Amino acid sequence: MADSAVAGVSTSELDVSLERHLGPPAKLLAKHLNLHTVGQLLNHFPRNYLKRGELTPIADVPVDEEVTLIARVQSANARRMRTRKGMLLEVIITDDAAGGIGQMNLTYFNGYGAERELLPGVRAMFSGKVTMYRGKLTLTNPKYVLLDDDDDNPDYVNKPIPVYPAVDKVSSERIAMAVGIILDTLDPAHLIDPVPEAVARRDKLMSLAQAYELVHRPAVVEDAYRAQHRFRYQEAFVLQAALARRRALTAREEATARPPHHGGLLDQFDARLPFTLTNGQREVGDVLAADLAGDHPMNRLLQGEVGSGKTLVALRAMLQVIDAGGQAALLAPTEVLALQHHQSLTRTLGPLAEGGMLGGALDGTRVVLLTGSMNTAQRKKALLEAASGDAGIVIGTHALLSENVRFFDLGLIVVDEQHRFGVEQRDLLRSKAAASPHVLVMTATPIPRTVAMTVFGDLEISTLTELPAGRSPISTHEVGLAEHPAWIQRVWSRAREEIDTGRQVYVVCPKIGDEAGTGGEDGSALELYSPDVQAAPSKQELTSVVELYGSLAEVPQLESVTAGMLHGRMDPAEKASVMGRFNDGDLQLLVATTVIEVGVDVPNATLMVIMDADRFGISQLHQLRGRVGRGGHAGTCLLVTSLEADHPSRERLAAVASTTDGFELSQKDLELRREGNILGASQSGGRSALRFLRITQHGKIIEKARSDAQEIVAGDPELVGYPGLVNAIELYLNPEKEAFLERG
Repeated sequence: MADSAVAGVSTSELDVSLERHLGPPAKLLAKHLNLHTVGQLLNHFPRNYLKRGELTPIADVPVDEEVTLIARVQSANARRMRTRKGMLLEVIITDDAAGGIGQMNLTYFNGYGAERELLPGVRAMFSGKVTMYRGKLTLTNPKYVLLDDDDDNPDYVNKPIPVYPAVDKVSSERIAMAVGIILDTLDPAHLIDPVPEAVARRDKLMSLAQAYELVHRPAVVEDAYRAQHRFRYQEAFVLQAALARRRALTAREEATARPPHHGGLLDQFDARLPFTLTNGQREVGDVLAADLAGDHPMNRLLQGEVGSGKTLVALRAMLQVIDAGGQAALLAPTEVLALQHHQSLTRTLGPLAEGGMLGGALDGTRVVLLTGSMNTAQRKKALLEAASGDAGIVIGTHALLSENVRFFDLGLIVVDEQHRFGVEQRDLLRSKAAASPHVLVMTATPIPRTVAMTVFGDLEISTLTELPAGRSPISTHEVGLAEHPAWIQRVWSRAREEIDTGRQVYVVCPKIGDEAGTGGEDGSALELYSPDVQAAPSKQELTSVVELYGSLAEVPQLESVTAGMLHGRMDPAEKASVMGRFNDGDLQLLVATTVIEVGVDVPNATLMVIMDADRFGISQLHQLRGRVGRGGHAGTCLLVTSLEADHPSRERLAAVASTTDGFELSQKDLELRREGNILGASQSGGRSALRFLRITQHGKIIEKARSDAQEIVAGDPELVGYPGLVNAIELYLNPEKEAFLERG
């Protein structure tokens, strides 16, 4: 289904096959653009509009993309080809730009028609894929349409030319012709508007038929902008209605109530705490307690700064469920994090986690770990404790999802770093509960309000903003080696200073150091949020864990330092051993990939050095530096980069160095990478589903659409009275799109 098939739908004509209207040419649209129905074609909106009277600045034309531009022929020369039969026509076009003429080369093989028509001085619209040949911008065999400079009809001269997302086999002009045929035969009476009539009347929105006409065939470009405004609200409204309906239907499900139990494990745990909960932890804890006591499933997102105490809040919720006779499952994205959670929760609970064991609390529970690398005996023991109910808390990775994992009474699912899990994985775990379990998902990546409304609108959201007492501030500094090559020596001296005071140091590298190249904790591609990351000079040799670890002996400042190496491709037992030694203080310096990005908690670590920091996104850098300064000692993060000071990627590093406010950084991150893959490629494998709505710019529209959608769904949860909206939601929630709505 087309990625843009969102804006409008009907039960009749828009669902009709394009072949019925267009005949054989419809097969090209289906094959090359994945457009099959009238509605999908009409929702394949122009990406921009050209004015017939204006030439396109050639300097702005992107390389390796299909483009449509208006230019003037400067010269045309035909010659015989030397190596094969036929003629080669070489045309140079210009934009006549003030202050310097922009030029592009066109090449036609056997272009006899072009030779007759593309004469010097002719203006035309050209379409094709831009490449570079011998350092010059080139179009090979581009399609063209001649434009008349002397047309006396001002309406014709001023009428914008729509430019569509196109491919080599289907040009923008051909798409426009197909759209024109559809619009000429479209019956407005057969369009069922997804936007309720009362809302459209209130906001003076044009009709759906008029919006299609003006967005595709505007008389002036302002017509298209007015139509885009209509579709912009429509996109927001359909999305918010889908989220509101999902939320309403989830609220109808039945769950086992897990009310607080006086004198139970939670009360005992609170009495043992050596510190006082922050106001935020207590307030969020009260909200979770009330949710768990209800007979409908909790679906809540808990977001908070790195180190704000989310895990403690989640643990208290787990204990409430255990007190009520249920079990809790904690799903972690990596074995290192699962192991860290197991060690941390076991240590924090003390005797309360030793139920039935010598020295354990009489009414205590057990915390078990289940990972894919466990041996058969360990796995059998963990499976038995989960199935029997002896284990109140089961912590694991994807291994928790396997068929042979059974729970006695699964009451709460806690998903850590929820963005790393797909909908199928979350639903698999849910299916292991007799009744709908309560669900708590956590993220340490703060989410801007507009994103939260747009992406997580079906979840209740709680936020922890304050840090627990004892957490020290983290100072962050850019280390620009392009300007100051000698600063790398100062970095290692700084590491030695921390180690000499009894502290520990992380050094993070962007790749492991084998043929797989750049990779995350498991060797997978790093999350490179900004497009400019990929524009980093190819000559830049990325620092690898293996190579850096092997060269530490050659660094004078680190002589006699005890170092370790950690990455996702190591044997699980070896990873656990290295992490355990670092945790116990046996290792003074740890060279690692982003495997230590989340959850790793070593209070004695105070310095983090991030090599080639420009290869990481803002939120990743923020997560990584949150691993230091966790034990009452001040933390420092050094962002090392070899990029020039004016490189676009340095803007991200400057942003991270300027503030530790995660919400401010998340907004900056969103602005720098634009909409990118918020609702698109990262979640569904396609381009963004939002064609006109921009989350960074249209917060007021999103809020209005959310309010309208919630009011409608509250009165009609099944949307029986809104068939157009139901159909639009179904189009929106096609298999490629459903993932982002379910990703919580």
